[in-house]
Amino acid sequence: MASVSKVSILDYFNIVFEGENGKIESNCKACGTRIQAKRSVTSNFVTHLKRKHQAMYDDFVKRKDMKREGYSSGSLHSFTTTNGGNTRYTHPISTGVGGGGSVGGMGTLEGGIGGGSGGGVTKFDRHDPRQVLISEAIAKMIVQDLQPVSIVENHGFRELLQLLEPRYTPEPQQYIQSQLLPAYAYQAQLATRQALASAHALSLSLDLRRGLSGATSGYLGITCHFLTSDWQMRSALLACLPLSGDSSGNRVLSDFDEVCHSHGVSGRAFRVVADPFPVPTTVKPCCLPGFLVSPLLANEQDDNDEEEVENGNDAEECIRNGHGDRGEERAWEDSWEQGLGVCRVDCFSRSLEQCVREGLCSRSQLSSTLTKAACFYNYITSAVPPEKLSQVFDVPGLGGPGNAPPAVRDWAAQLKVLRRLLDSVEFLEEMSGPGELALGSSDRALLRELTDTLEPFTEAWDMVHGDRQADIHTDRHVSISLALPCVLGLRKHLSETSTPHCPSLLVSLSQAVERRLAPILEDPLYITATTLDPQFKLTWSSNPDWHRQVLIEELSKHSAASSPADNNTDLHLHSQTSPAPSPSPISSLSRPCKLFSFIKQRPTTQAKSLDQELAAYLREEPTDEEALHYWRRKAIDFPLLAQVAKRALTIPACGTVVESIFTSASRCLRPERGRVLPKNLETLIYLKANYRLLWT
Repeated sequence: MASVSKVSILDYFNIVFEGENGKIESNCKACGTRIQAKRSVTSNFVTHLKRKHQAMYDDFVKRKDMKREGYSSGSLHSFTTTNGGNTRYTHPISTGVGGGGSVGGMGTLEGGIGGGSGGGVTKFDRHDPRQVLISEAIAKMIVQDLQPVSIVENHGFRELLQLLEPRYTPEPQQYIQSQLLPAYAYQAQLATRQALASAHALSLSLDLRRGLSGATSGYLGITCHFLTSDWQMRSALLACLPLSGDSSGNRVLSDFDEVCHSHGVSGRAFRVVADPFPVPTTVKPCCLPGFLVSPLLANEQDDNDEEEVENGNDAEECIRNGHGDRGEERAWEDSWEQGLGVCRVDCFSRSLEQCVREGLCSRSQLSSTLTKAACFYNYITSAVPPEKLSQVFDVPGLGGPGNAPPAVRDWAAQLKVLRRLLDSVEFLEEMSGPGELALGSSDRALLRELTDTLEPFTEAWDMVHGDRQADIHTDRHVSISLALPCVLGLRKHLSETSTPHCPSLLVSLSQAVERRLAPILEDPLYITATTLDPQFKLTWSSNPDWHRQVLIEELSKHSAASSPADNNTDLHLHSQTSPAPSPSPISSLSRPCKLFSFIKQRPTTQAKSLDQELAAYLREEPTDEEALHYWRRKAIDFPLLAQVAKRALTIPACGTVVESIFTSASRCLRPERGRVLPKNLETLIYLKANYRLLWT
């Protein structure tokens, strides 16, 4: 056997520091980039070479291949000579009775001879590029699909790996849990802190979810929405922390401050999006009461103790959304006000959902009629051929029984299904034939009123949320500039709507909008954010002079100081000021001289006041240009307005990615579905929320 020297990925890096637990810091020999990792997990180094230095990566792979060929050349030579030089069999022979086939231990052959594990195949070592990439792919699968780490020990999974790549050595569950996933989490933390250090503006979101695992009462997610130097919005989950059963508002705020301090964002947050009553119960999604568009959902509702789908039979429970007693709510509210103060804002999308929830719980007749409509839908999807249904339900997954996607769990998606059902009810009844499940005229009238009344709410929901499943690995950001126009549109719609078949629905929706959303119309923050959105400006205002005065006062307050935090925000640390940019170089030809005396002198440019900038901005016609793209282009013309816009537009109008991950985790990682320890679940949620930061 030929002698081949050891090949290591660290040959392409200079180790500058070596700490405890095998942690090392190395500089790339080609570009000098500092990379931190562990000796036992070298995927960071392999990924860097593959992305930045393809030639060096190819050389590394070539050297590893030469090493494997050198190890196997002796046995390959003896094998090919005894078989008449037939090179079709390329794997070496084991000297014992192997698991690859016949006596003599002949390993797996290229032609498929000798099944089993292929005992004669030369396995990758842990630092082999192919071994690293496959292990990374398995980790990505576990994170992306929220699979329990124990899946790597399953016999069927290991058989699949053996079939796809016999040379791969399956990593044990303990290695993935204790080393591989934490190493990726550490890499995400470094990338996040580096990005936040140069962020121009940022806001934060707090998400609390209870009951994800039996060993802990829930989790706290802290998400940062920040603006980069090139006016690109990014979001990153800073931490996913377990909550104990006795976690109070003050304890949560203490954890929040600690996370902010560790990531260098203390005092820099413009606003913190947090619900007023994050009490210890599992929040249930808002759905149309009784409208289960698939028998599978009904079965799952029973299995999950009605945690995922809200029936809406108890109006008081529906309105309170499972909150605890009033004393507990007051304690949380006091803690929130003391800890966050004026820095806290409510999540617009959750307030919108709560308005719909209160409206749907206003009349019990809605539930029985919606149940009948769901039974009719389930009947026709089982009786009508799919090619006929495709003419009505053009959404993938809604054309057959039991095919309702997860999105149908929320009220907006259910309303779309219901509207399509009503628009084609005669056609569907004709296709399915006469039956007792047909909808009567009174039922149709009531359901039509429901869909027409809630249609603007659905439009607002879609504008704010978009396709959450498609956007989970993107940085789609919807700011609060949409909130004020949405509220105005909802109020106008409700004032012009008549519901003779269900008047209580209209009354409840109107009361909920006035109580939960109407304060937005007089909030200077929302007025500022909407006006600085170039598609709106002041076109929405019925009193432009008054709103302009409010705007001037708000702009003066925020542009007077460079610090993003007011003394009353009480985030416990002083604000930080970004370093001043270096002056631009001046051309030597611009200096006055006799040679260019014939050129007219340029007038001295005087800085515009805030009033002048605002007047010039409002004189321009509104545009459909994306807000951040507009202000990136106009920052030179309106520097004072741009400074305020970049901060106001960081506040999100919808929930965060981690909020939807909490919902998925509560379904996928139940104790009966997989053995997931609280620490492992915390890591999985953190990595899934920051998936794009790591792997795209």
